[in-house]
Amino acid sequence: MKKFLLFTAGLIALAVALAHLGPMILLGVSVWLLYIVFKKFTRSDSTAGKIGWLILGLIILSVAMSNIYAVIGLAALYAIYWIFKNWTSQEETPVKTDDPFVNFEKQWAELNK
Repeated sequence: MKKFLLFTAGLIALAVALAHLGPMILLGVSVWLLYIVFKKFTRSDSTAGKIGWLILGLIILSVAMSNIYAVIGLAALYAIYWIFKNWTSQEETPVKTDDPFVNFEKQWAELNK
């Protein structure tokens, strides 16, 4: 039952991530362009250059803010990662028995402490 629920949640998260793929790409590109504009702004010596880079930065910032709902897609990607991590983890249940030969490794470790 746990695997079925993880599979269903994974399908839903995949659909959400694919639906937000375009805005995630545009958000990444706009953040990268903002970084470049900031670097150019700090290296500019003239006032006109700084004003030009500031205006360009504000335009790119408006593009980034219009794609801010791409964070939902990033959350879906994190959910897919979490689901995959829980899917592949196998819980080891220790064997409880009174047979000393079955638990030899455990008893040997206790003796060597």
